[in-house]
Amino acid sequence: MRIVAALGGNALMRRGDRPDADLQRTNVMSAVRSLAPLAERHELIITHGNGPQVGVLALESVLDPNLTRPYPLDTIGAETQGMIGYWILQALQNALPGRQVIAMINQTLVSAVDPAFDDPAKFVGQVYSQEEANKLAREYGWTVKPDGDHWRRVVPSPKPVRVVETRLIRELVRGGTVVVCAGGGGVPVFRNDVGQLEGVEAVIDKDLTAAVLAEMLEADAFLILTDVPRVMRRFGTPEQDEIKHTTPHELRSQDFPAGSMGPKVEAAAGFVERTGDMAAIGRLDQCVHILEGTAGTIVTPNATWPLTSTL
Repeated sequence: MRIVAALGGNALMRRGDRPDADLQRTNVMSAVRSLAPLAERHELIITHGNGPQVGVLALESVLDPNLTRPYPLDTIGAETQGMIGYWILQALQNALPGRQVIAMINQTLVSAVDPAFDDPAKFVGQVYSQEEANKLAREYGWTVKPDGDHWRRVVPSPKPVRVVETRLIRELVRGGTVVVCAGGGGVPVFRNDVGQLEGVEAVIDKDLTAAVLAEMLEADAFLILTDVPRVMRRFGTPEQDEIKHTTPHELRSQDFPAGSMGPKVEAAAGFVERTGDMAAIGRLDQCVHILEGTAGTIVTPNATWPLTSTL
Protein backbone atom coordinates (compact mmCIF):
# COMPACT_ATOMS: atom_id res chain seq x y z
CA MET A 1 0.00 0.00 0.00
CA ARG A 2 0.98 3.64 -0.42
CA ILE A 3 0.46 5.51 2.85
CA VAL A 4 0.67 9.20 3.73
CA ALA A 5 1.17 9.63 7.48
CA ALA A 6 0.61 13.16 8.82
CA LEU A 7 2.33 13.56 12.17
CA GLY A 8 0.73 15.91 14.67
CA GLY A 9 2.63 18.28 16.89
CA ASN A 10 2.88 15.64 19.62
CA ALA A 11 5.40 13.74 17.49
CA LEU A 12 7.89 16.48 18.36
CA MET A 13 6.55 18.22 21.45
CA ARG A 14 4.06 16.85 23.93
CA ARG A 15 1.72 19.02 25.94
CA GLY A 16 3.67 21.09 28.44
CA ASP A 17 7.09 20.33 26.89
CA ARG A 18 9.70 23.04 26.52
CA PRO A 19 10.86 23.48 22.90
CA ASP A 20 14.37 22.16 23.56
CA ALA A 21 16.10 20.38 20.68
CA ASP A 22 17.21 17.34 22.71
CA LEU A 23 13.68 16.66 23.93
CA GLN A 24 12.22 17.00 20.46
CA ARG A 25 14.77 14.60 19.01
CA THR A 26 13.90 12.07 21.71
CA ASN A 27 10.22 12.41 20.80
CA VAL A 28 11.04 11.99 17.11
CA MET A 29 12.89 8.74 17.80
CA SER A 30 9.82 7.45 19.64
CA ALA A 31 7.59 8.44 16.72
CA VAL A 32 9.85 6.69 14.24
CA ARG A 33 9.74 3.48 16.25
CA SER A 34 5.97 3.48 15.69
CA LEU A 35 6.26 4.28 11.98
CA ALA A 36 9.09 1.88 11.10
CA PRO A 37 6.80 -1.20 10.75
CA LEU A 38 4.74 0.68 8.15
CA ALA A 39 7.86 1.64 6.21
CA GLU A 40 9.07 -1.96 6.23
CA ARG A 41 5.91 -3.24 4.52
CA HIS A 42 4.54 -0.29 2.55
CA GLU A 43 5.42 2.82 0.55
CA LEU A 44 5.51 5.61 3.15
CA ILE A 45 5.35 9.38 2.89
CA ILE A 46 5.59 11.35 6.15
CA THR A 47 4.44 14.93 6.75
CA HIS A 48 4.73 16.84 10.02
CA GLY A 49 3.74 19.95 11.92
CA ASN A 50 6.00 22.89 12.77
CA GLY A 51 3.86 25.35 14.74
CA PRO A 52 5.87 25.59 17.99
CA GLN A 53 9.17 25.61 16.10
CA VAL A 54 8.02 28.48 13.85
CA GLY A 55 6.99 30.36 16.99
CA VAL A 56 10.45 29.96 18.53
CA LEU A 57 12.34 31.07 15.41
CA ALA A 58 9.93 33.94 14.71
CA LEU A 59 10.43 35.30 18.23
CA GLU A 60 14.21 35.00 17.92
CA SER A 61 14.01 36.90 14.63
CA VAL A 62 11.90 39.70 16.12
CA LEU A 63 14.32 40.11 19.03
CA ASP A 64 17.55 39.97 16.99
CA PRO A 65 19.07 43.50 17.02
CA ASN A 66 21.24 42.69 14.00
CA LEU A 67 18.24 42.34 11.68
CA THR A 68 16.65 45.31 9.91
CA ARG A 69 13.35 43.43 10.01
CA PRO A 70 12.34 39.90 11.10
CA TYR A 71 12.67 37.02 8.66
CA PRO A 72 9.43 36.44 6.72
CA LEU A 73 7.24 33.47 7.66
CA ASP A 74 7.87 31.60 4.42
CA THR A 75 11.60 31.64 5.15
CA ILE A 76 11.09 30.55 8.76
CA GLY A 77 8.80 27.77 7.52
CA ALA A 78 11.59 26.52 5.25
CA GLU A 79 14.04 26.69 8.17
CA THR A 80 11.82 24.50 10.32
CA GLN A 81 11.25 22.03 7.48
CA GLY A 82 15.02 21.57 7.26
CA MET A 83 15.49 21.24 11.01
CA ILE A 84 12.63 18.83 11.69
CA GLY A 85 13.25 16.95 8.46
CA TYR A 86 16.83 16.32 9.56
CA TRP A 87 15.69 14.89 12.90
CA ILE A 88 13.15 12.56 11.27
CA LEU A 89 15.53 11.62 8.44
CA GLN A 90 18.30 10.55 10.80
CA ALA A 91 15.94 8.61 13.07
CA LEU A 92 14.47 6.77 10.07
CA GLN A 93 17.91 5.94 8.66
CA ASN A 94 18.93 4.47 12.02
CA ALA A 95 15.68 2.51 12.33
CA LEU A 96 15.73 1.24 8.71
CA PRO A 97 19.36 0.41 7.87
CA GLY A 98 19.92 0.06 4.15
CA ARG A 99 16.64 1.83 3.24
CA GLN A 100 16.76 5.04 1.21
CA VAL A 101 15.24 7.99 3.11
CA ILE A 102 15.03 11.65 2.07
CA ALA A 103 13.77 14.82 3.77
CA MET A 104 12.62 17.55 1.38
CA ILE A 105 11.86 21.24 1.65
CA ASN A 106 8.59 21.75 -0.18
CA GLN A 107 6.61 24.69 -1.50
CA THR A 108 2.81 24.61 -1.43
CA LEU A 109 1.00 26.56 -4.10
CA VAL A 110 -1.89 28.77 -2.99
CA SER A 111 -4.15 31.08 -4.95
CA ALA A 112 -3.11 34.73 -4.97
CA VAL A 113 -6.80 35.63 -4.72
CA ASP A 114 -7.68 33.27 -1.86
CA PRO A 115 -10.20 35.08 0.40
CA ALA A 116 -7.96 34.35 3.40
CA PHE A 117 -5.61 37.13 2.27
CA ASP A 118 -8.40 39.67 2.80
CA ASP A 119 -9.12 38.51 6.35
CA PRO A 120 -6.03 37.19 8.18
CA ALA A 121 -7.26 35.00 11.04
CA LYS A 122 -4.50 32.51 11.95
CA PHE A 123 -2.79 33.43 15.23
CA VAL A 124 1.00 33.05 15.25
CA GLY A 125 3.71 33.85 17.75
CA GLN A 126 3.57 35.15 21.29
CA VAL A 127 0.95 37.28 23.05
CA TYR A 128 1.29 41.03 23.59
CA SER A 129 -0.54 43.87 25.27
CA GLN A 130 -2.65 45.92 22.90
CA GLU A 131 -0.10 48.74 23.01
CA GLU A 132 2.82 46.42 22.21
CA ALA A 133 0.88 44.69 19.44
CA ASN A 134 -0.07 47.98 17.77
CA LYS A 135 3.54 49.18 17.95
CA LEU A 136 4.78 46.00 16.26
CA ALA A 137 2.02 46.25 13.67
CA ARG A 138 3.12 49.78 12.75
CA GLU A 139 6.81 48.82 12.70
CA TYR A 140 6.57 45.59 10.70
CA GLY A 141 3.29 45.93 8.81
CA TRP A 142 1.64 43.13 10.80
CA THR A 143 -2.08 42.60 11.30
CA VAL A 144 -2.92 42.08 14.98
CA LYS A 145 -6.15 40.99 16.68
CA PRO A 146 -7.33 40.29 20.23
CA ASP A 147 -6.88 36.73 21.49
CA GLY A 148 -8.65 36.45 24.82
CA ASP A 149 -7.13 38.98 27.21
CA HIS A 150 -4.12 39.56 24.96
CA TRP A 151 -3.26 40.53 21.40
CA ARG A 152 -1.39 38.48 18.81
CA ARG A 153 -0.25 38.66 15.24
CA VAL A 154 -2.58 37.09 12.67
CA VAL A 155 -1.68 35.92 9.18
CA PRO A 156 -3.69 34.47 6.28
CA SER A 157 -4.30 30.72 6.12
CA PRO A 158 -5.09 30.06 2.44
CA LYS A 159 -6.17 26.67 1.13
CA PRO A 160 -3.44 24.48 -0.37
CA VAL A 161 -3.79 23.89 -4.11
CA ARG A 162 -0.80 21.65 -4.80
CA VAL A 163 2.60 20.71 -3.40
CA VAL A 164 4.90 22.08 -6.08
CA GLU A 165 7.33 19.14 -5.93
CA THR A 166 4.62 16.42 -6.15
CA ARG A 167 6.06 14.80 -9.30
CA LEU A 168 9.49 14.45 -7.70
CA ILE A 169 7.98 12.96 -4.53
CA ARG A 170 6.07 10.43 -6.65
CA GLU A 171 9.23 9.32 -8.45
CA LEU A 172 11.11 8.90 -5.19
CA VAL A 173 8.32 6.82 -3.66
CA ARG A 174 8.11 4.62 -6.74
CA GLY A 175 11.83 3.97 -6.34
CA GLY A 176 11.34 2.69 -2.79
CA THR A 177 12.42 5.83 -0.92
CA VAL A 178 10.75 6.85 2.33
CA VAL A 179 9.98 10.56 1.87
CA VAL A 180 9.64 13.18 4.61
CA CYS A 181 8.02 16.24 3.06
CA ALA A 182 5.47 19.08 3.20
CA GLY A 183 6.40 19.97 6.77
CA GLY A 184 4.10 22.49 8.40
CA GLY A 185 1.84 22.44 5.34
CA GLY A 186 4.74 23.46 3.10
CA VAL A 187 6.19 26.89 2.36
CA PRO A 188 3.28 28.99 1.02
CA VAL A 189 3.94 30.34 -2.49
CA PHE A 190 1.91 31.81 -5.32
CA ARG A 191 2.57 32.54 -9.00
CA ASN A 192 3.11 36.21 -9.79
CA ASP A 193 2.10 38.13 -12.91
CA VAL A 194 4.89 36.55 -14.98
CA GLY A 195 4.31 33.02 -13.69
CA GLN A 196 7.19 32.88 -11.23
CA LEU A 197 6.87 31.52 -7.72
CA GLU A 198 7.00 33.92 -4.77
CA GLY A 199 6.80 33.22 -1.05
CA VAL A 200 4.00 34.78 0.94
CA GLU A 201 3.50 35.58 4.63
CA ALA A 202 0.93 32.93 5.50
CA VAL A 203 0.42 29.64 7.33
CA ILE A 204 -1.16 26.65 5.58
CA ASP A 205 -2.99 23.99 7.57
CA LYS A 206 -0.66 20.99 7.61
CA ASP A 207 -3.42 18.36 7.50
CA LEU A 208 -5.15 19.97 4.52
CA THR A 209 -1.85 20.02 2.64
CA ALA A 210 -1.23 16.38 3.58
CA ALA A 211 -4.68 15.47 2.22
CA VAL A 212 -4.00 17.26 -1.08
CA LEU A 213 -0.63 15.51 -1.34
CA ALA A 214 -2.15 12.11 -0.53
CA GLU A 215 -4.73 12.59 -3.27
CA MET A 216 -2.13 13.67 -5.86
CA LEU A 217 0.10 10.70 -4.96
CA GLU A 218 -2.87 8.30 -5.24
CA ALA A 219 -2.32 7.06 -1.71
CA ASP A 220 -4.31 4.04 -0.55
CA ALA A 221 -4.49 5.33 3.02
CA PHE A 222 -4.17 8.73 4.67
CA LEU A 223 -3.39 8.59 8.39
CA ILE A 224 -3.64 11.68 10.60
CA LEU A 225 -1.61 10.71 13.66
CA THR A 226 -2.06 12.70 16.85
CA ASP A 227 -2.31 12.15 20.62
CA VAL A 228 -5.99 11.16 20.88
CA PRO A 229 -7.18 7.58 20.32
CA ARG A 230 -10.31 8.47 18.36
CA VAL A 231 -12.56 11.33 17.31
CA MET A 232 -15.34 11.90 19.85
CA ARG A 233 -19.01 12.70 19.27
CA ARG A 234 -20.38 15.40 21.57
CA PHE A 235 -16.91 15.92 23.05
CA GLY A 236 -16.89 17.39 26.55
CA THR A 237 -20.49 16.42 27.34
CA PRO A 238 -21.83 13.53 29.44
CA GLU A 239 -23.00 11.89 26.18
CA GLN A 240 -19.58 11.87 24.48
CA ASP A 241 -18.61 8.64 22.74
CA GLU A 242 -15.94 7.38 20.36
CA ILE A 243 -16.39 7.26 16.59
CA LYS A 244 -14.83 4.04 15.31
CA HIS A 245 -15.97 3.63 11.70
CA THR A 246 -17.72 6.44 9.85
CA THR A 247 -18.37 8.12 6.51
CA PRO A 248 -17.45 11.66 5.42
CA HIS A 249 -21.12 12.64 5.53
CA GLU A 250 -21.59 11.39 9.09
CA LEU A 251 -18.35 12.99 10.22
CA ARG A 252 -19.30 16.36 8.74
CA SER A 253 -22.64 16.25 10.55
CA GLN A 254 -20.83 16.60 13.88
CA ASP A 255 -19.55 19.85 15.39
CA PHE A 256 -15.77 19.96 15.94
CA PRO A 257 -13.60 22.85 17.22
CA ALA A 258 -12.06 24.89 14.41
CA GLY A 259 -8.74 25.21 16.21
CA SER A 260 -8.09 21.54 16.93
CA MET A 261 -10.09 18.59 15.57
CA GLY A 262 -11.98 20.55 12.92
CA PRO A 263 -9.18 20.77 10.30
CA LYS A 264 -8.28 17.10 10.83
CA VAL A 265 -11.88 16.04 10.22
CA GLU A 266 -12.07 18.26 7.14
CA ALA A 267 -8.82 16.82 5.75
CA ALA A 268 -9.86 13.20 6.34
CA ALA A 269 -13.41 13.64 5.02
CA GLY A 270 -12.23 15.58 1.97
CA PHE A 271 -9.66 12.94 1.03
CA VAL A 272 -12.21 10.12 1.24
CA GLU A 273 -14.83 12.08 -0.72
CA ARG A 274 -12.41 12.87 -3.53
CA THR A 275 -10.69 9.48 -3.78
CA GLY A 276 -12.96 6.80 -2.31
CA ASP A 277 -9.98 5.54 -0.30
CA MET A 278 -9.41 5.27 3.45
CA ALA A 279 -8.48 8.00 5.93
CA ALA A 280 -8.10 7.71 9.68
CA ILE A 281 -7.45 9.83 12.77
CA GLY A 282 -5.82 8.28 15.82
CA ARG A 283 -2.80 7.88 18.06
CA LEU A 284 0.64 7.82 16.52
CA ASP A 285 1.74 4.84 18.62
CA GLN A 286 -1.25 2.87 17.30
CA CYS A 287 -0.61 3.51 13.61
CA VAL A 288 -0.20 -0.18 12.72
CA HIS A 289 -3.49 -1.04 14.46
CA ILE A 290 -5.19 1.90 12.75
CA LEU A 291 -4.20 0.53 9.37
CA GLU A 292 -5.59 -2.86 10.42
CA GLY A 293 -8.88 -1.17 11.38
CA THR A 294 -8.72 -2.00 15.09
CA ALA A 295 -7.85 1.48 16.40
CA GLY A 296 -8.54 5.10 15.58
CA THR A 297 -11.47 6.64 13.73
CA ILE A 298 -11.65 5.03 10.27
CA VAL A 299 -13.28 7.09 7.50
CA THR A 300 -14.36 5.31 4.32
CA PRO A 301 -17.20 5.79 1.80
CA ASN A 302 -19.27 3.02 3.41
CA ALA A 303 -17.90 3.06 7.00
CA THR A 304 -16.10 -0.27 6.67
CA TRP A 305 -12.43 -1.15 6.47
CA PRO A 306 -11.34 -4.78 5.85
CA LEU A 307 -9.19 -6.61 8.35
CA THR A 308 -6.95 -8.68 6.06
CA SER A 309 -3.51 -10.16 6.33
CA THR A 310 -2.49 -8.25 3.20
CA LEU A 311 -2.39 -5.03 5.20
